[in-house]
Amino acid sequence: MNIVDSSAWLEYFSGGPNAEYFSPPLKNPSLLIVPVTTIYEVFKVVLREAGENEALQAIAAMQKGQVKDVTINIAMHAAKISLQHNLPMADSLILATANFYKCTLWTQDSDFENLPKVNFIPKKSVGQPGH
Repeated sequence: MNIVDSSAWLEYFSGGPNAEYFSPPLKNPSLLIVPVTTIYEVFKVVLREAGENEALQAIAAMQKGQVKDVTINIAMHAAKISLQHNLPMADSLILATANFYKCTLWTQDSDFENLPKVNFIPKKSVGQPGH
């Protein structure tokens, strides 16, 4: 099972330099868990940058995976993760959900770099060499 972090969804939707890296988990929605926290983050950014219609289309695409709510157990585990790895609330909720459902987390968010069961690729600027 896979979880794609908000930064990776946004990269994929915008066709950014790392979009192709995130294609494998996103093209297999039967093996995709979508934490409700990522829906919040993606909807907020797309709404702000592109408008409500585009934001609703993004969420419709995300709902092809299995959307999972934050449970009490996930919330408590996220609090521990936040303290252990000094992660912001949203990141700790996403990682706790990945741990709970035994998922690999795909991301370009440097907060997750070097954590177990994380497929991390550094965020690239559009103007970086080779892209």
